[in-house]
Amino acid sequence: MEHVFQVSGMTCGHCEMAVKRAILNVDPKAHIDIDRAHDQVQVQSEQDAQALASAIAHEGYRVEVKAAP
Repeated sequence: MEHVFQVSGMTCGHCEMAVKRAILNVDPKAHIDIDRAHDQVQVQSEQDAQALASAIAHEGYRVEVKAAP
């Protein structure tokens, strides 16, 4: 499944790595594409979108689940 998240607060490469690490802790097989310029994170994962969003939020980012394209 493809999940799309709007993630506010990613300002650097360290932020991207924190978001990736949070997602991979929930699903080690996830494929992650981050577009920091648009605050968007696309994830290919069989895990529930809310579980992934919760992991991102736990890192301190404001996250909103978007409809996949």
